Amino acid sequence: DILSEEDEQDRVPLHKLKLLGESEELRDLLRNPHLRQLLLALERARDKSSLLRRFMQEPLFVEFADCCLSVVEPPEKENVLPE
Repeated sequence: DILSEEDEQDRVPLHKLKLLGESEELRDLLRNPHLRQLLLALERARDKSSLLRRFMQEPLFVEFADCCLSVVEPPEKENVLPE
């Protein structure tokens, strides 16, 4: 498959994905049985997009998603004065 430039922008490089395995905060979240059930349900779902929309209303799932994003795309430091 040849990906368009737009598709490539949505991909996370492998070296950044590996950082997820090093995140202690993410590991702690994944110890939560409720989150694990949500992730399993999402993996097994036929209509993943509608289930994902529903899960994005779940605070625990949003916390998980935010944690993943902060690892692979750390927020830029804004309004930070040089030391």
